[in-house]
Amino acid sequence: MNKSLKILRIDSSGRHTGSSSRALMDDLIEALGTRHGSVDVTRRDLADSIPHVDQAWIEANFTPEEDRTPAQRETLALSDSLVAELKAADTLVIGVPIYNFGVPAALKAWIDMICRARLTFRYTENGPEGLLAGKQARLVVASGGVGVDSPMDFATPYMRQALNFIGITDIEVIAADQQNMRGDEALSEARARIAELVHTAPIYNPSPQAA
Repeated sequence: MNKSLKILRIDSSGRHTGSSSRALMDDLIEALGTRHGSVDVTRRDLADSIPHVDQAWIEANFTPEEDRTPAQRETLALSDSLVAELKAADTLVIGVPIYNFGVPAALKAWIDMICRARLTFRYTENGPEGLLAGKQARLVVASGGVGVDSPMDFATPYMRQALNFIGITDIEVIAADQQNMRGDEALSEARARIAELVHTAPIYNPSPQAA
């Protein structure tokens, strides 16, 4: 029997209502459920607040795990949970509203929390190596005026680079850009892209695990 497709949904829009990225993520996950038959969704809403990296976090992170104090373990507890969510997922569905040409501060904070040496990447003699190969990422990128992958878009390239850094290279973008000018046309194009991606996606069928 096929296992459920495990989806990690990351919302980063400051809007809980009226958000096009949230609405399109709903559409995408519903379509994935129809395509794969069964999905198991873990949701992390960054608008509900996420701390930023500070000195205590940095010191805890750079302390070898076996030497960390209870206070340092507590400092890293949320980051550890975020990394565990990421590792458990087969597919990431990430909402990326473009704020002032870049990603929302909460999404940048999430990236800072999950880019962890020895957990999601490692240093080698040939440079950093991502440890999360084999996962997919689907970026729902929404903007009012910035064109996705235009010279003014610093959000989409950043997300590709950050995910590549931890080993996730299967990345697709669903763009609903320049909505202030294109309105419903932008949303219609995004929904058409969702239909295209989902229709051509292979049915998820994980390899049998050793007993």
